[in-house]
Amino acid sequence: MTQRVTASDGNKKISRVRVAVRLRPYLDKEDEKGEGPCVRGLDKQNLEIVNWRNATETVKYHFDAFHGPKTTQQEVFLSSVKPILSHVLNGQNASVFAYGPTGAGKTHTMLGSAEKPGVIPRAVREVFNLVNARDEDEGWDYSISMSYLEIYNEKVLDLLSPNSQDLPIRQDKDRNIFIPGLTSTTISSFSDFDTHFVPASLNRTTASTKLNQRSSRSHAILLIKVVRTSRVLPHRQQTGKLYLVDLAGSEDNRRTGNQGIRLKESGAINLSLFTLSKVVDSLNSGTSIRVPYRDSKLTRLLQDSLGGSAHSVMIANIAPEYKYYFDTFSALNFAAKSKMIVNKPFTRETVAVPVLPVKRAREEHEAGGSGSEPHKKKQKDGKTPEQDSSSPSANSTCSSVMARLIALEKLVMSGQDKDQLSVSKDMAPSRKEIQELKKKQKEFESKALLFSQLPKETSGSAEEPVFKNSTAPLQRKQANATKPTKQQAVVQPLQGQRDSKVTLTRSVYKNSCKDKYGKENMKEKSWETELDAQMLEQSKEKILQILNSGGLKELKGLQQIGDKKAKLLLGWREINGQFTKLEDLVKVEGMTEKRFTSFLRANILSAMGK
Repeated sequence: MTQRVTASDGNKKISRVRVAVRLRPYLDKEDEKGEGPCVRGLDKQNLEIVNWRNATETVKYHFDAFHGPKTTQQEVFLSSVKPILSHVLNGQNASVFAYGPTGAGKTHTMLGSAEKPGVIPRAVREVFNLVNARDEDEGWDYSISMSYLEIYNEKVLDLLSPNSQDLPIRQDKDRNIFIPGLTSTTISSFSDFDTHFVPASLNRTTASTKLNQRSSRSHAILLIKVVRTSRVLPHRQQTGKLYLVDLAGSEDNRRTGNQGIRLKESGAINLSLFTLSKVVDSLNSGTSIRVPYRDSKLTRLLQDSLGGSAHSVMIANIAPEYKYYFDTFSALNFAAKSKMIVNKPFTRETVAVPVLPVKRAREEHEAGGSGSEPHKKKQKDGKTPEQDSSSPSANSTCSSVMARLIALEKLVMSGQDKDQLSVSKDMAPSRKEIQELKKKQKEFESKALLFSQLPKETSGSAEEPVFKNSTAPLQRKQANATKPTKQQAVVQPLQGQRDSKVTLTRSVYKNSCKDKYGKENMKEKSWETELDAQMLEQSKEKILQILNSGGLKELKGLQQIGDKKAKLLLGWREINGQFTKLEDLVKVEGMTEKRFTSFLRANILSAMGK
């Protein structure tokens, strides 16, 4: 049994979402018009962007930190991420997530490279450093585990287990968000983390677009869980979670050139980011009754980070080029709204409640009610007064419970003795009657032996038994004699005239069915025999050629092929290749054998001018 304990971190009961903005350098040459960057930093906390309504004016923003193009990965980590990591070891939650348009450098900020590692490897290494730096005399044991997932097309996929299916998102009784079935791997060092994280990162879905050669097509979330357990009684356990989130970028499909599956992915990404914006607006309004966390799986998982109980840091990545102007402008507005969100972090602590061993005091009752026996058992179990001195409330509770149980046992045992005495008194007369009956039975048996030993009388009369029984012997009743016979219904045969009418009607119906369906089958078979074999084969080859090489317009020119069926034929041809024979049309969705026969007949007769 566990008891949830809420503890605030000192006097700090609320924590505002910290927002840092990072401006990446130019990836290519400057604009052909020589306009320069559309946004620039003023100092370590302020920046300005050109006002799109009036190019001579600028719009200024103030954030917790501003990282310019020359800021290193180490500086971003030290100033924005490292201050919140110590809370994870104290049983509180923390989250860091990168936000911005596609191609702004979010994945570079979170993952980095082998030469310039990003936030995720630096944060995990720092967590291990903090655990190793803790003094062992504090009396805490630490355990660290990791989970890695992605949200792709609104499906939660486990990156540590690539073969897993879409995982559900649940909420426990304490309103903690968790994912049942998500792989959780225990790690003991940073190298152990690296061996699991690097292969899992390759499982993440990426693709190339016009704006980014390696664009993230999903939101990736890394969960680092730190559990520390007290070595002394009561065994307290504190659990802290660190969420490291790399969001996919919002995309303008007019500039990315997304089509097909890329367009579907872009729609899912933009929808989840739009829901994230609605959540931020609802939290900032203060009057909203419902915050739409459940409208998207991304916001469901970030529920603890936005308006929840975590210390949150958002790194907004922006681009300096004018072609990213509106994406940069919307990202800065979103970051400005996000820094007003207030979280309420607390320590998640569970205390193991000791289970009191309650045993029946039967031995004490047999010993005469002395209290020495339970005291000896306590000493055998190692429950000495010195060990229990740390919990006097537990000792008093245990002693009172044991005293009540002993009194209850005595009361039950005394009641059982009284019941036994009353039962024995009631059974006494019945036992006497049984003994008298046994004596009479023995007397009758001795008399029977005497009669059997007397000499038999020689007389012509038949021997008569000593004891005459005038009662009739028992006989089993015959079932047939008692039950009256039931009249069975007799089914009379139908009259011959009616039989002849029925058989005549059936024969007429069968002949009509044969004539009907026989004529239809003959019609289906006869139209091919009426045509010239060579002309028939040429028509089939022409139809097959249109099916394999014709476009949407040519396919719609065939008989019984509309716009929908033409698109189905094009899709089947892209997936399975060309049709080898006309009979392959049956494999297309919605094309049955009957429809195929009708299609073939209509097109051949149309081609031959009949």
